Amino acid sequence: MPTVRFQSGEMVMGRWPGSNLYYEVKVLRFSPKSQLYTVIYKDGTELELKDQDIKSATGFRTRSRSRSRSRSPARRRSRSRSPARITRRSSSRTAAVAAAAAITESTPNSRRDAKLKDVLEVRLKPLVGGPAKPEAKVEAEPEMSQGRYNLRRRKDDGDAKAVEVKQLQLEEEEAKPTTVPAATSTTPLDFGGRIGAYFWLLFLPAWVLFLLLQVTLVDPSLANFPPPLPPLETLFDGQALGIVLLWTLFQALLYILPVGKLSEGMPLRTGERLKYRTNGFFAIVVSAVAVAAAVYQGVDLTYIHSNFLQLAVASFLGSFLLSVYLYVRSRYVPPDQLALGGNSGNVVYDFFKGHELNPRIKNFDLKFFCEMRPGLIGWCVINFAMALAEMQEQHLEAPSHAMILVNLFQLLYVVDGLWNEEAILTTMDLMHDGFGFMLAFGDLVWVPFTYSLQAYYLVTHPNPLGLPALIAIVAIKLLGFYIFRMSNSQKNAFRRNPSDPKLAHLKTIPTATGKSLLVSGWWGVVRHPNYLGDLIMALAWSLPCGFSHLLPWYYMIYFIILLVHRNSRDMSECRRKYGSAWDEYCQTVRYRIIPGIY
Repeated sequence: MPTVRFQSGEMVMGRWPGSNLYYEVKVLRFSPKSQLYTVIYKDGTELELKDQDIKSATGFRTRSRSRSRSRSPARRRSRSRSPARITRRSSSRTAAVAAAAAITESTPNSRRDAKLKDVLEVRLKPLVGGPAKPEAKVEAEPEMSQGRYNLRRRKDDGDAKAVEVKQLQLEEEEAKPTTVPAATSTTPLDFGGRIGAYFWLLFLPAWVLFLLLQVTLVDPSLANFPPPLPPLETLFDGQALGIVLLWTLFQALLYILPVGKLSEGMPLRTGERLKYRTNGFFAIVVSAVAVAAAVYQGVDLTYIHSNFLQLAVASFLGSFLLSVYLYVRSRYVPPDQLALGGNSGNVVYDFFKGHELNPRIKNFDLKFFCEMRPGLIGWCVINFAMALAEMQEQHLEAPSHAMILVNLFQLLYVVDGLWNEEAILTTMDLMHDGFGFMLAFGDLVWVPFTYSLQAYYLVTHPNPLGLPALIAIVAIKLLGFYIFRMSNSQKNAFRRNPSDPKLAHLKTIPTATGKSLLVSGWWGVVRHPNYLGDLIMALAWSLPCGFSHLLPWYYMIYFIILLVHRNSRDMSECRRKYGSAWDEYCQTVRYRIIPGIY
Protein backbone atom coordinates (compact mmCIF):
# COMPACT_ATOMS: atom_id res chain seq x y z
CA MET A 1 0.00 0.00 0.00
CA PRO A 2 1.62 3.30 -1.07
CA THR A 3 2.00 6.13 1.40
CA VAL A 4 -0.79 8.69 1.23
CA ARG A 5 0.72 12.14 1.86
CA PHE A 6 -2.55 14.03 2.01
CA GLN A 7 -5.74 12.95 3.73
CA SER A 8 -9.40 13.53 2.86
CA GLY A 9 -10.54 16.99 3.92
CA GLU A 10 -7.02 18.47 3.97
CA MET A 11 -6.52 21.90 2.33
CA VAL A 12 -3.53 21.88 -0.01
CA MET A 13 -2.23 23.70 -3.08
CA GLY A 14 -3.05 21.98 -6.37
CA ARG A 15 -1.54 22.75 -9.76
CA TRP A 16 -4.06 23.68 -12.44
CA PRO A 17 -3.60 21.18 -15.32
CA GLY A 18 -1.66 22.56 -18.24
CA SER A 19 -0.13 25.45 -16.26
CA ASN A 20 2.33 26.27 -13.48
CA LEU A 21 -0.38 27.91 -11.37
CA TYR A 22 -1.34 26.59 -7.96
CA TYR A 23 -4.70 27.15 -6.24
CA GLU A 24 -6.01 26.18 -2.85
CA VAL A 25 -7.94 22.92 -3.13
CA LYS A 26 -9.54 20.42 -0.80
CA VAL A 27 -8.60 16.75 -0.98
CA LEU A 28 -11.69 14.57 -1.41
CA ARG A 29 -10.15 11.12 -1.79
CA PHE A 30 -7.18 9.13 -3.01
CA SER A 31 -7.36 6.22 -5.46
CA PRO A 32 -4.81 3.48 -4.77
CA LYS A 33 -5.54 2.00 -8.19
CA SER A 34 -4.81 5.08 -10.31
CA GLN A 35 -2.49 6.74 -7.74
CA LEU A 36 -4.41 9.99 -8.21
CA TYR A 37 -5.92 12.43 -5.72
CA THR A 38 -9.42 13.74 -6.36
CA VAL A 39 -9.52 17.40 -5.31
CA ILE A 40 -12.13 20.14 -5.46
CA TYR A 41 -11.25 23.69 -6.42
CA LYS A 42 -12.93 26.71 -4.89
CA ASP A 43 -15.49 26.93 -7.68
CA GLY A 44 -16.63 23.34 -7.20
CA THR A 45 -14.56 21.88 -10.06
CA GLU A 46 -13.37 18.36 -9.30
CA LEU A 47 -10.19 17.05 -10.95
CA GLU A 48 -7.74 14.20 -10.48
CA LEU A 49 -4.15 15.26 -9.75
CA LYS A 50 -0.91 13.35 -9.44
CA ASP A 51 1.07 13.45 -6.21
CA GLN A 52 3.72 15.76 -7.69
CA ASP A 53 1.02 18.29 -8.64
CA ILE A 54 -0.01 18.78 -5.00
CA LYS A 55 2.01 20.70 -2.41
CA SER A 56 1.53 21.53 1.23
CA ALA A 57 -0.33 24.80 1.80
CA THR A 58 2.03 25.85 4.63
CA GLY A 59 5.10 26.02 2.42
CA PHE A 60 3.27 28.06 -0.19
CA ARG A 61 2.00 30.61 2.33
CA THR A 62 5.55 31.17 3.63
CA ARG A 63 6.93 31.50 0.14
CA SER A 64 4.17 33.87 -0.92
CA ARG A 65 4.85 36.22 2.00
CA SER A 66 8.59 36.29 1.34
CA ARG A 67 8.08 37.02 -2.32
CA SER A 68 5.59 39.79 -1.70
CA ARG A 69 8.11 41.64 0.52
CA SER A 70 10.74 41.54 -2.21
CA ARG A 71 8.54 43.17 -4.82
CA SER A 72 7.42 46.72 -5.06
CA PRO A 73 3.73 47.56 -5.05
CA ALA A 74 4.10 48.95 -8.53
CA ARG A 75 5.42 45.65 -9.86
CA ARG A 76 2.70 43.67 -8.13
CA ARG A 77 0.03 45.90 -9.54
CA SER A 78 1.42 45.79 -13.05
CA ARG A 79 1.09 42.00 -13.02
CA SER A 80 -2.51 42.06 -11.90
CA ARG A 81 -3.66 42.96 -15.37
CA SER A 82 -3.66 40.54 -18.23
CA PRO A 83 -3.49 41.59 -21.87
CA ALA A 84 -6.82 39.90 -22.40
CA ARG A 85 -8.51 42.12 -19.79
CA ILE A 86 -7.10 45.25 -21.40
CA THR A 87 -7.90 44.50 -25.01
CA ARG A 88 -11.13 42.56 -24.61
CA ARG A 89 -13.92 44.63 -23.18
CA SER A 90 -17.29 43.26 -22.28
CA SER A 91 -20.18 43.99 -20.05
CA SER A 92 -18.14 42.34 -17.28
CA ARG A 93 -14.61 43.63 -17.52
CA THR A 94 -13.55 42.51 -14.08
CA ALA A 95 -12.61 38.84 -14.13
CA ALA A 96 -14.52 37.20 -11.34
CA VAL A 97 -13.78 33.77 -10.08
CA ALA A 98 -15.58 31.14 -8.22
CA ALA A 99 -14.47 30.52 -4.66
CA ALA A 100 -14.96 27.60 -2.59
CA ALA A 101 -15.61 24.44 -0.83
CA ALA A 102 -16.18 24.65 2.88
CA ILE A 103 -12.94 24.86 4.83
CA THR A 104 -14.28 24.31 8.29
CA GLU A 105 -12.79 20.83 8.68
CA SER A 106 -9.62 20.58 10.75
CA THR A 107 -9.42 24.36 11.25
CA PRO A 108 -8.26 25.53 14.73
CA ASN A 109 -10.66 27.80 16.62
CA SER A 110 -8.06 30.54 16.81
CA ARG A 111 -7.87 30.71 13.03
CA ARG A 112 -11.64 30.79 12.70
CA ASP A 113 -11.88 33.66 15.15
CA ALA A 114 -9.33 35.59 13.14
CA LYS A 115 -11.61 35.38 10.12
CA LEU A 116 -14.61 36.88 11.88
CA LYS A 117 -14.24 40.47 10.75
CA ASP A 118 -16.87 42.80 9.40
CA VAL A 119 -14.81 43.91 6.41
CA LEU A 120 -11.99 41.91 4.94
CA GLU A 121 -9.96 42.38 1.80
CA VAL A 122 -9.54 39.14 -0.10
CA ARG A 123 -7.30 38.66 -3.08
CA LEU A 124 -7.11 35.18 -4.53
CA LYS A 125 -3.87 35.02 -6.46
CA PRO A 126 -2.44 31.86 -7.95
CA LEU A 127 0.88 30.96 -6.35
CA VAL A 128 3.19 30.45 -9.23
CA GLY A 129 5.69 27.65 -9.57
CA GLY A 130 6.98 29.10 -12.86
CA PRO A 131 6.37 32.04 -15.19
CA ALA A 132 2.99 33.63 -14.63
CA LYS A 133 0.31 33.25 -17.28
CA PRO A 134 -1.56 36.55 -17.71
CA GLU A 135 -5.03 35.14 -18.13
CA ALA A 136 -4.83 33.17 -14.90
CA LYS A 137 -4.96 36.22 -12.57
CA VAL A 138 -8.20 35.97 -10.65
CA GLU A 139 -10.11 37.97 -8.11
CA ALA A 140 -13.24 36.85 -6.36
CA GLU A 141 -15.88 37.88 -3.90
CA PRO A 142 -16.64 34.84 -1.76
CA GLU A 143 -19.68 35.02 0.44
CA MET A 144 -20.12 32.22 2.96
CA SER A 145 -23.61 30.77 3.18
CA GLN A 146 -24.60 27.57 4.91
CA GLY A 147 -21.10 26.28 5.13
CA ARG A 148 -20.16 26.92 1.47
CA TYR A 149 -19.08 29.96 -0.50
CA ASN A 150 -21.73 31.59 -2.64
CA LEU A 151 -19.90 33.00 -5.67
CA ARG A 152 -20.70 36.36 -7.18
CA ARG A 153 -18.81 38.42 -9.72
CA ARG A 154 -17.28 41.68 -8.48
CA LYS A 155 -18.69 45.00 -9.52
CA ASP A 156 -16.25 47.07 -11.52
CA ASP A 157 -15.35 49.72 -8.93
CA GLY A 158 -11.67 50.20 -9.76
CA ASP A 159 -8.45 48.33 -10.04
CA ALA A 160 -7.46 47.81 -6.42
CA LYS A 161 -10.78 47.96 -4.62
CA ALA A 162 -11.26 45.86 -1.49
CA VAL A 163 -13.72 43.01 -1.47
CA GLU A 164 -16.17 42.70 1.38
CA VAL A 165 -16.94 39.38 2.94
CA LYS A 166 -20.21 39.56 4.89
CA GLN A 167 -21.84 37.28 7.37
CA LEU A 168 -19.16 34.63 7.78
CA GLN A 169 -20.97 31.69 9.30
CA LEU A 170 -18.69 28.90 10.42
CA GLU A 171 -20.29 25.65 11.48
CA GLU A 172 -18.60 23.31 13.92
CA GLU A 173 -18.16 19.80 12.60
CA GLU A 174 -16.96 16.81 14.49
CA ALA A 175 -13.67 15.40 13.33
CA LYS A 176 -14.15 12.34 11.19
CA PRO A 177 -11.56 9.61 10.72
CA THR A 178 -9.92 9.85 7.33
CA THR A 179 -9.91 6.75 5.19
CA VAL A 180 -8.81 5.98 1.68
CA PRO A 181 -11.90 5.04 -0.36
CA ALA A 182 -11.96 2.85 -3.41
CA ALA A 183 -11.30 4.38 -6.79
CA THR A 184 -14.26 6.12 -8.36
CA SER A 185 -14.78 8.22 -11.43
CA THR A 186 -15.05 11.97 -10.94
CA THR A 187 -17.14 12.31 -14.10
CA PRO A 188 -20.80 11.18 -13.90
CA LEU A 189 -21.59 8.15 -16.04
CA ASP A 190 -23.79 8.86 -19.04
CA PHE A 191 -25.61 6.72 -21.62
CA GLY A 192 -27.42 4.95 -18.79
CA GLY A 193 -24.28 4.11 -16.85
CA ARG A 194 -23.06 0.53 -16.54
CA ILE A 195 -26.40 -1.06 -17.40
CA GLY A 196 -26.81 1.31 -20.34
CA ALA A 197 -23.44 0.21 -21.73
CA TYR A 198 -24.73 -3.39 -22.09
CA PHE A 199 -27.85 -2.10 -23.82
CA TRP A 200 -26.04 0.10 -26.34
CA LEU A 201 -23.52 -2.59 -27.22
CA LEU A 202 -26.42 -4.78 -28.37
CA PHE A 203 -28.82 -2.13 -29.63
CA LEU A 204 -26.57 -0.10 -31.94
CA PRO A 205 -25.55 -2.96 -34.29
CA ALA A 206 -29.13 -4.33 -34.24
CA TRP A 207 -30.54 -0.89 -35.14
CA VAL A 208 -28.18 -0.45 -38.10
CA LEU A 209 -29.14 -3.94 -39.31
CA PHE A 210 -32.84 -3.04 -39.04
CA LEU A 211 -32.42 0.21 -41.00
CA LEU A 212 -30.52 -1.44 -43.83
CA LEU A 213 -33.02 -4.30 -44.11
CA GLN A 214 -36.05 -2.00 -43.90
CA VAL A 215 -34.89 0.39 -46.62
CA THR A 216 -34.54 -2.46 -49.14
CA LEU A 217 -38.26 -3.30 -48.91
CA VAL A 218 -40.59 -2.29 -51.72
CA ASP A 219 -42.75 -0.59 -49.09
CA PRO A 220 -40.41 0.43 -46.24
CA SER A 221 -43.24 1.65 -43.99
CA LEU A 222 -43.26 0.73 -40.32
CA ALA A 223 -46.40 -1.33 -41.03
CA ASN A 224 -44.05 -3.93 -42.54
CA PHE A 225 -41.96 -4.23 -39.39
CA PRO A 226 -39.98 -6.35 -38.81
CA PRO A 227 -38.20 -6.84 -42.12
CA PRO A 228 -37.30 -10.44 -43.01
CA LEU A 229 -33.86 -11.47 -41.75
CA PRO A 230 -31.64 -12.92 -44.50
CA PRO A 231 -29.73 -16.18 -43.90
CA LEU A 232 -26.88 -15.55 -41.48
CA GLU A 233 -24.29 -16.97 -43.87
CA THR A 234 -25.12 -14.23 -46.37
CA LEU A 235 -24.30 -11.45 -43.93
CA PHE A 236 -20.54 -12.01 -44.13
CA ASP A 237 -18.63 -11.73 -47.37
CA GLY A 238 -14.86 -12.06 -47.66
CA GLN A 239 -14.65 -9.69 -50.61
CA ALA A 240 -16.58 -7.02 -48.70
CA LEU A 241 -14.19 -7.39 -45.75
CA GLY A 242 -11.22 -7.04 -48.08
CA ILE A 243 -12.66 -3.87 -49.63
CA VAL A 244 -13.23 -2.31 -46.17
CA LEU A 245 -9.66 -3.16 -45.08
CA LEU A 246 -8.17 -1.87 -48.34
CA TRP A 247 -10.12 1.39 -48.07
CA THR A 248 -8.99 1.90 -44.46
CA LEU A 249 -5.34 1.23 -45.33
CA PHE A 250 -5.57 3.64 -48.26
CA GLN A 251 -6.87 6.39 -45.99
CA ALA A 252 -4.17 5.60 -43.41
CA LEU A 253 -1.52 6.02 -46.10
CA LEU A 254 -2.92 9.42 -47.06
CA TYR A 255 -2.99 10.43 -43.39
CA ILE A 256 0.69 9.69 -42.73
CA LEU A 257 1.98 11.42 -45.86
CA PRO A 258 3.95 14.58 -44.92
CA VAL A 259 1.41 16.77 -46.71
CA GLY A 260 -0.61 19.49 -45.05
CA LYS A 261 -0.39 21.36 -41.78
CA LEU A 262 0.90 19.88 -38.52
CA SER A 263 -1.59 21.25 -35.97
CA GLU A 264 -1.43 21.36 -32.18
CA GLY A 265 -4.28 20.01 -30.09
CA MET A 266 -5.64 21.58 -26.93
CA PRO A 267 -3.61 21.20 -23.68
CA LEU A 268 -4.06 17.87 -21.91
CA ARG A 269 -4.22 17.42 -18.13
CA THR A 270 -0.45 16.96 -18.17
CA GLY A 271 0.02 20.25 -20.05
CA GLU A 272 1.14 18.43 -23.19
CA ARG A 273 -0.13 19.40 -26.62
CA LEU A 274 -0.33 16.59 -29.18
CA LYS A 275 0.37 17.22 -32.84
CA TYR A 276 -1.98 16.15 -35.63
CA ARG A 277 -1.51 15.97 -39.39
CA THR A 278 -4.55 17.91 -40.67
CA ASN A 279 -4.50 17.00 -44.36
CA GLY A 280 -8.11 15.83 -44.63
CA PHE A 281 -8.93 18.01 -47.64
CA PHE A 282 -5.94 16.57 -49.46
CA ALA A 283 -7.19 13.07 -48.57
CA ILE A 284 -10.68 13.59 -50.00
CA VAL A 285 -9.31 15.13 -53.22
CA VAL A 286 -6.95 12.18 -53.76
CA SER A 287 -9.77 9.77 -52.86
CA ALA A 288 -12.09 11.41 -55.41
CA VAL A 289 -9.43 11.11 -58.11
CA ALA A 290 -8.83 7.46 -57.20
CA VAL A 291 -12.55 6.62 -57.32
CA ALA A 292 -13.00 8.43 -60.65
CA ALA A 293 -10.01 6.55 -62.08
CA ALA A 294 -11.44 3.25 -60.85
CA VAL A 295 -14.79 3.94 -62.53
CA TYR A 296 -13.01 4.98 -65.73
CA GLN A 297 -11.13 1.67 -65.68
CA GLY A 298 -14.41 -0.22 -65.52
CA VAL A 299 -14.77 -0.90 -61.79
CA ASP A 300 -18.47 -1.44 -61.02
CA LEU A 301 -19.13 0.91 -58.12
CA THR A 302 -22.74 -0.25 -57.88
CA TYR A 303 -21.29 -3.24 -55.99
CA ILE A 304 -21.60 -0.98 -52.93
CA HIS A 305 -25.38 -0.82 -53.36
CA SER A 306 -25.89 -4.52 -54.03
CA ASN A 307 -23.60 -5.57 -51.15
CA PHE A 308 -24.38 -2.74 -48.76
CA LEU A 309 -25.37 -5.01 -45.88
CA GLN A 310 -22.22 -7.15 -46.22
CA LEU A 311 -20.02 -4.03 -46.26
CA ALA A 312 -21.74 -2.80 -43.11
CA VAL A 313 -21.18 -6.13 -41.34
CA ALA A 314 -17.51 -6.10 -42.35
CA SER A 315 -17.14 -2.56 -40.99
CA PHE A 316 -18.82 -3.63 -37.76
CA LEU A 317 -16.35 -6.51 -37.32
CA GLY A 318 -13.48 -4.10 -37.92
CA SER A 319 -14.81 -1.57 -35.40
CA PHE A 320 -15.36 -4.30 -32.79
CA LEU A 321 -11.84 -5.72 -33.15
CA LEU A 322 -10.41 -2.21 -33.01
CA SER A 323 -12.38 -1.57 -29.79
CA VAL A 324 -10.97 -4.74 -28.22
CA TYR A 325 -7.45 -3.66 -29.12
CA LEU A 326 -8.06 -0.17 -27.73
CA TYR A 327 -9.30 -1.48 -24.40
CA VAL A 328 -6.49 -4.04 -24.00
CA ARG A 329 -3.78 -1.46 -24.69
CA SER A 330 -5.46 1.04 -22.34
CA ARG A 331 -4.78 -1.31 -19.41
CA TYR A 332 -1.06 -0.64 -19.79
CA VAL A 333 -0.95 3.15 -20.18
CA PRO A 334 -0.23 5.64 -17.35
CA PRO A 335 -3.29 6.93 -15.42
CA ASP A 336 -2.86 10.47 -16.76
CA GLN A 337 -3.52 9.18 -20.29
CA LEU A 338 -6.94 7.77 -19.43
CA ALA A 339 -10.20 9.57 -20.18
CA LEU A 340 -12.01 10.74 -17.05
CA GLY A 341 -15.38 9.73 -18.50
CA GLY A 342 -14.21 6.21 -19.38
CA ASN A 343 -12.43 5.39 -16.14
CA SER A 344 -15.32 4.00 -14.11
CA GLY A 345 -13.68 0.72 -13.13
CA ASN A 346 -16.40 -1.26 -14.93
CA VAL A 347 -14.97 -3.22 -17.86
CA VAL A 348 -18.07 -3.09 -20.07
CA TYR A 349 -18.72 0.63 -19.54
CA ASP A 350 -15.08 1.60 -20.09
CA PHE A 351 -14.93 -0.63 -23.19
CA PHE A 352 -18.00 1.14 -24.57
CA LYS A 353 -17.17 4.72 -23.59
CA GLY A 354 -13.43 4.55 -24.23
CA HIS A 355 -10.74 4.01 -21.58
CA GLU A 356 -7.75 5.80 -23.14
CA LEU A 357 -8.09 9.43 -24.20
CA ASN A 358 -5.64 9.63 -27.11
CA PRO A 359 -4.45 6.17 -28.20
CA ARG A 360 -1.51 6.47 -30.59
CA ILE A 361 0.85 4.20 -32.47
CA LYS A 362 3.90 6.45 -32.46
CA ASN A 363 2.54 9.64 -34.11
CA PHE A 364 -0.49 7.94 -35.68
CA ASP A 365 -3.51 9.13 -33.67
CA LEU A 366 -6.16 6.41 -33.94
CA LYS A 367 -9.07 8.50 -32.67
CA PHE A 368 -8.40 11.50 -34.90
CA PHE A 369 -7.90 9.26 -37.94
CA CYS A 370 -11.14 7.31 -37.45
CA GLU A 371 -13.08 10.47 -36.64
CA MET A 372 -12.33 12.24 -39.92
CA ARG A 373 -11.13 9.78 -42.58
CA PRO A 374 -12.42 6.29 -43.53
CA GLY A 375 -16.05 6.73 -42.48
CA LEU A 376 -16.51 10.38 -43.39
CA ILE A 377 -14.91 10.16 -46.85
CA GLY A 378 -16.45 6.72 -47.32
CA TRP A 379 -19.88 8.29 -46.79
CA CYS A 380 -19.35 10.45 -49.91
CA VAL A 381 -18.17 7.45 -51.94
CA ILE A 382 -21.28 5.50 -50.89
CA ASN A 383 -23.54 8.40 -51.95
CA PHE A 384 -21.82 8.54 -55.35
CA ALA A 385 -22.28 4.78 -55.76
CA MET A 386 -25.98 5.17 -54.93
CA ALA A 387 -26.32 7.79 -57.66
CA LEU A 388 -24.84 5.33 -60.18
CA ALA A 389 -27.13 2.59 -58.86
CA GLU A 390 -30.18 4.87 -59.27
CA MET A 391 -29.29 5.52 -62.90
CA GLN A 392 -29.01 1.77 -63.44
CA GLU A 393 -32.21 0.86 -61.54
CA GLN A 394 -34.38 3.68 -62.97
CA HIS A 395 -32.79 3.60 -66.45
CA LEU A 396 -31.74 7.23 -66.27
CA GLU A 397 -29.03 9.04 -68.21
CA ALA A 398 -28.27 11.20 -65.17
CA PRO A 399 -29.13 11.06 -61.47
CA SER A 400 -32.45 12.57 -60.39
CA HIS A 401 -32.62 16.09 -58.98
CA ALA A 402 -33.34 14.68 -55.53
CA MET A 403 -30.28 12.40 -55.67
CA ILE A 404 -28.09 15.26 -56.88
CA LEU A 405 -29.23 17.48 -53.99
CA VAL A 406 -28.56 14.78 -51.39
CA ASN A 407 -25.10 14.10 -52.86
CA LEU A 408 -24.14 17.77 -53.11
CA PHE A 409 -25.49 18.74 -49.68
CA GLN A 410 -23.72 15.94 -47.86
CA LEU A 411 -20.54 16.33 -49.90
CA LEU A 412 -20.43 20.02 -48.95
CA TYR A 413 -20.83 19.05 -45.28
CA VAL A 414 -17.91 16.59 -45.44
CA VAL A 415 -15.63 18.83 -47.53
CA ASP A 416 -16.25 21.72 -45.13
CA GLY A 417 -15.37 19.52 -42.17
CA LEU A 418 -12.13 18.37 -43.80
CA TRP A 419 -11.22 21.87 -44.99
CA ASN A 420 -11.66 23.09 -41.39
CA GLU A 421 -10.26 19.86 -39.92
CA GLU A 422 -8.22 21.70 -37.31
CA ALA A 423 -11.45 22.88 -35.66
CA ILE A 424 -12.31 19.34 -34.54
CA LEU A 425 -9.34 19.46 -32.16
CA THR A 426 -11.41 21.71 -29.87
CA THR A 427 -14.48 19.43 -29.80
CA MET A 428 -15.62 17.23 -26.92
CA ASP A 429 -14.82 14.02 -28.83
CA LEU A 430 -11.15 14.93 -29.12
CA MET A 431 -10.70 16.78 -25.83
CA HIS A 432 -12.68 14.69 -23.34
CA ASP A 433 -14.12 11.43 -24.70
CA GLY A 434 -12.02 8.30 -24.65
CA PHE A 435 -11.67 6.17 -27.77
CA GLY A 436 -13.67 2.98 -27.39
CA PHE A 437 -16.54 1.12 -29.00
CA MET A 438 -18.86 4.14 -28.97
CA LEU A 439 -16.64 6.29 -31.20
CA ALA A 440 -15.14 3.41 -33.21
CA PHE A 441 -18.58 2.06 -34.15
CA GLY A 442 -19.92 5.57 -34.71
CA ASP A 443 -17.05 6.61 -36.99
CA LEU A 444 -16.70 3.41 -39.02
CA VAL A 445 -20.27 2.06 -39.15
CA TRP A 446 -22.87 4.55 -37.99
CA VAL A 447 -21.73 7.54 -40.06
CA PRO A 448 -21.14 5.93 -43.47
CA PHE A 449 -24.00 3.41 -43.37
CA THR A 450 -26.81 5.39 -41.75
CA TYR A 451 -26.01 8.94 -42.88
CA SER A 452 -26.21 7.69 -46.49
CA LEU A 453 -29.74 6.37 -45.91
CA GLN A 454 -31.41 9.12 -47.99
CA ALA A 455 -29.31 8.25 -51.05
CA TYR A 456 -29.97 4.52 -50.53
CA TYR A 457 -33.72 5.21 -50.28
CA LEU A 458 -33.81 7.23 -53.51
CA VAL A 459 -32.32 4.37 -55.55
CA THR A 460 -35.62 2.45 -55.50
CA HIS A 461 -38.02 5.19 -54.32
CA PRO A 462 -37.64 8.15 -56.71
CA ASN A 463 -39.14 11.50 -55.80
CA PRO A 464 -39.49 14.07 -58.63
CA LEU A 465 -38.89 17.70 -57.61
CA GLY A 466 -40.16 20.84 -59.34
CA LEU A 467 -38.20 24.07 -59.65
CA PRO A 468 -39.89 25.87 -56.69
CA ALA A 469 -39.15 22.88 -54.43
CA LEU A 470 -35.53 22.81 -55.59
CA ILE A 471 -35.03 26.50 -54.84
CA ALA A 472 -36.66 26.23 -51.41
CA ILE A 473 -34.60 23.19 -50.39
CA VAL A 474 -31.35 24.81 -51.56
CA ALA A 475 -32.20 27.99 -49.59
CA ILE A 476 -32.82 25.96 -46.43
CA LYS A 477 -29.51 24.15 -46.86
CA LEU A 478 -27.54 27.36 -47.37
CA LEU A 479 -29.13 28.96 -44.32
CA GLY A 480 -28.29 26.00 -42.12
CA PHE A 481 -24.75 25.76 -43.48
CA TYR A 482 -24.11 29.46 -42.92
CA ILE A 483 -25.19 29.28 -39.27
CA PHE A 484 -23.25 26.06 -38.74
CA ARG A 485 -20.00 27.29 -40.26
CA MET A 486 -19.98 30.81 -38.80
CA SER A 487 -20.80 29.70 -35.26
CA ASN A 488 -18.26 26.87 -35.32
CA SER A 489 -15.55 29.17 -36.67
CA GLN A 490 -16.28 31.71 -33.94
CA LYS A 491 -16.13 29.04 -31.24
CA ASN A 492 -12.90 27.54 -32.53
CA ALA A 493 -11.18 30.93 -32.82
CA PHE A 494 -12.23 31.88 -29.29
CA ARG A 495 -11.09 28.58 -27.76
CA ARG A 496 -7.68 28.80 -29.40
CA ASN A 497 -6.98 32.47 -28.66
CA PRO A 498 -9.49 34.35 -26.46
CA SER A 499 -7.24 37.44 -26.61
CA ASP A 500 -7.44 37.74 -30.39
CA PRO A 501 -8.16 41.43 -31.21
CA LYS A 502 -10.67 40.26 -33.85
CA LEU A 503 -12.79 38.92 -30.97
CA ALA A 504 -12.50 42.00 -28.78
CA HIS A 505 -16.11 43.00 -29.46
CA LEU A 506 -17.49 39.79 -27.98
CA LYS A 507 -18.94 39.82 -24.47
CA THR A 508 -17.96 37.08 -22.08
CA ILE A 509 -18.54 35.76 -18.57
CA PRO A 510 -15.28 34.80 -16.81
CA THR A 511 -15.06 31.53 -14.87
CA ALA A 512 -12.82 30.11 -12.20
CA THR A 513 -11.09 27.82 -14.69
CA GLY A 514 -9.42 30.81 -16.35
CA LYS A 515 -11.67 30.42 -19.39
CA SER A 516 -14.63 32.59 -20.36
CA LEU A 517 -18.10 31.85 -21.70
CA LEU A 518 -19.27 33.67 -24.84
CA VAL A 519 -22.53 35.57 -24.44
CA SER A 520 -22.57 37.54 -27.69
CA GLY A 521 -22.19 36.91 -31.38
CA TRP A 522 -23.74 33.63 -32.52
CA TRP A 523 -23.29 32.22 -29.02
CA GLY A 524 -25.40 34.99 -27.54
CA VAL A 525 -28.43 33.98 -29.62
CA VAL A 526 -28.66 30.39 -28.39
CA ARG A 527 -26.30 28.20 -26.39
CA HIS A 528 -25.64 25.86 -29.31
CA PRO A 529 -25.96 27.76 -32.61
CA ASN A 530 -23.90 25.06 -34.35
CA TYR A 531 -26.58 22.53 -33.39
CA LEU A 532 -29.22 24.86 -34.84
CA GLY A 533 -27.33 24.95 -38.15
CA ASP A 534 -26.98 21.16 -38.08
CA LEU A 535 -30.71 20.77 -37.50
CA ILE A 536 -31.62 23.01 -40.45
CA MET A 537 -29.21 21.12 -42.70
CA ALA A 538 -30.72 17.80 -41.60
CA LEU A 539 -34.10 19.12 -42.74
CA ALA A 540 -32.63 19.99 -46.15
CA TRP A 541 -31.16 16.49 -46.47
CA SER A 542 -34.54 14.84 -45.80
CA LEU A 543 -36.84 17.02 -47.92
CA PRO A 544 -35.60 15.69 -51.30
CA CYS A 545 -36.92 12.25 -50.31
CA GLY A 546 -40.49 13.50 -49.94
CA PHE A 547 -43.08 12.51 -47.36
CA SER A 548 -44.17 9.05 -48.53
CA HIS A 549 -42.25 7.23 -45.81
CA LEU A 550 -40.78 8.05 -42.43
CA LEU A 551 -37.54 6.12 -43.03
CA PRO A 552 -35.61 8.79 -45.00
CA TRP A 553 -36.45 11.22 -42.21
CA TYR A 554 -34.64 8.95 -39.80
CA TYR A 555 -31.52 11.14 -39.77
CA MET A 556 -33.43 14.21 -38.68
CA ILE A 557 -35.31 12.28 -35.97
CA TYR A 558 -32.06 10.74 -34.78
CA PHE A 559 -30.37 14.12 -34.80
CA ILE A 560 -33.08 15.67 -32.64
CA ILE A 561 -32.69 12.84 -30.11
CA LEU A 562 -28.91 13.28 -30.24
CA LEU A 563 -29.22 17.01 -29.63
CA VAL A 564 -31.39 16.46 -26.55
CA HIS A 565 -28.82 14.00 -25.17
CA ARG A 566 -25.86 16.23 -25.97
CA ASN A 567 -27.57 19.23 -24.45
CA SER A 568 -28.29 17.32 -21.24
CA ARG A 569 -24.70 16.08 -21.05
CA ASP A 570 -23.26 19.52 -21.81
CA MET A 571 -25.47 21.16 -19.19
CA SER A 572 -24.41 18.83 -16.37
CA GLU A 573 -20.74 18.91 -17.37
CA CYS A 574 -20.60 22.71 -17.70
CA ARG A 575 -22.44 23.25 -14.40
CA ARG A 576 -19.94 20.99 -12.66
CA LYS A 577 -17.00 22.66 -14.39
CA TYR A 578 -17.96 26.34 -14.26
CA GLY A 579 -20.09 26.50 -11.10
CA SER A 580 -21.98 29.74 -10.55
CA ALA A 581 -20.66 31.27 -13.78
CA TRP A 582 -22.69 28.69 -15.71
CA ASP A 583 -25.87 29.66 -13.87
CA GLU A 584 -25.28 33.29 -14.83
CA TYR A 585 -24.61 32.20 -18.42
CA CYS A 586 -27.93 30.31 -18.57
CA GLN A 587 -29.77 33.40 -17.35
CA THR A 588 -28.06 35.51 -20.03
CA VAL A 589 -28.51 33.06 -22.94
CA ARG A 590 -31.87 31.49 -22.20
CA TYR A 591 -32.55 29.36 -25.27
CA ARG A 592 -30.61 26.18 -25.90
CA ILE A 593 -30.91 25.44 -29.63
CA ILE A 594 -33.96 27.11 -31.23
CA PRO A 595 -34.42 30.86 -30.50
CA GLY A 596 -37.69 31.60 -28.74
CA ILE A 597 -38.68 27.93 -28.49
CA TYR A 598 -36.06 25.65 -26.95
